[in-house]
Amino acid sequence: MPDDQVSSPEELRESYAEAQGRAVAKQMDRLDRHCRDFVALSPFFLLSTAGADGRLDCSPRGDLPGFVRTPDDRTLLLPDRPGNNRLDSLTNISENPQVGLLFLVPGFNDTVRVNGRATISIDAALCAEFAVNGKPARSVIRVTAQEVYFHCAKALMRSRLWAPDAQQDRTAFPSFSRILVDQTGEGDANATDAEVAERNRKQMW
Repeated sequence: MPDDQVSSPEELRESYAEAQGRAVAKQMDRLDRHCRDFVALSPFFLLSTAGADGRLDCSPRGDLPGFVRTPDDRTLLLPDRPGNNRLDSLTNISENPQVGLLFLVPGFNDTVRVNGRATISIDAALCAEFAVNGKPARSVIRVTAQEVYFHCAKALMRSRLWAPDAQQDRTAFPSFSRILVDQTGEGDANATDAEVAERNRKQMW
């Protein structure tokens, strides 16, 4: 083992001060009104899961603001929309219910973190409650919150994520379709992002 590799929580803590004050006190076991309002504004979150074998996944999830519902202060309902059918996150949840969520709101530098236990429902009536353009959710993930807190703004401030002059020129990077052809050797190398975008539009919900 390299001499500079940390091998225990105790050794790690030697290099960091103890968390104190509001950094500790802010953690709750439920969603207060501020957290629920933040979730209602959020069109995007990251879903972290782990399978029974420790296999990890972090999946982006997005829809119109308010697509994640909080019917009470312990529950979040997350609709699952059409995707690539790999089902990495859902498979993990079926094996290991522990999940982590990170909610973002465009223009906000703070975020909301939720850790909890998840189940998957394919109840037709529940999925229909999340229908868009007449298309119900494929399933609904129900998360029972265990740890909830606002995360400070430093990461997004350092990255300048929302700053207009920090946005990268997408044309300076290969298109998504070009990358997939290069990585898989399959598909049409001449497919344009516009064609891919049109397919995505038709399969959005």
